[in-house]
Amino acid sequence: MGSVRKASAWLGLVEDNDERYYDDDEYSEGARTGTGQAWVTDPRVRVASETAEETGRRIATVTPDSFRDARSIGELFRDGVPVIMNLTSMDSADAKRVVDFAAGLIFGLRGSIDRVATRVFLLTPADTDVVNGEAAGRPADGFFNQS
Repeated sequence: MGSVRKASAWLGLVEDNDERYYDDDEYSEGARTGTGQAWVTDPRVRVASETAEETGRRIATVTPDSFRDARSIGELFRDGVPVIMNLTSMDSADAKRVVDFAAGLIFGLRGSIDRVATRVFLLTPADTDVVNGEAAGRPADGFFNQS
């Protein structure tokens, strides 16, 4: 079916006779007319969270209370999940220990660590790129640089 014919069929100007997209076993007349059969999700359709897990689009946020919570940071990072560590609720001695632990993690697993804010850090695995949006398409002498 040509593109003009497809567009015409979509608009309802011509009859859609192209049957190659339909499988008689998969789409029976009972399911179309609603004869008491429940709708079943097509197995080719995936839930967004499943797709995110498969493609690595997850980011974990961890706010540890003490150094004992460092294990959860390590397990997430070891699984390849980027981790945002919020150390604002910890005392400074334990926060330094967690940062030292995170430094060992990123060294051992070839990741990177970035400071996001005061006492907030982003740990990224080796296969993750962090894009800095400051200079994205903006010239140095742009609108906000009023000298």
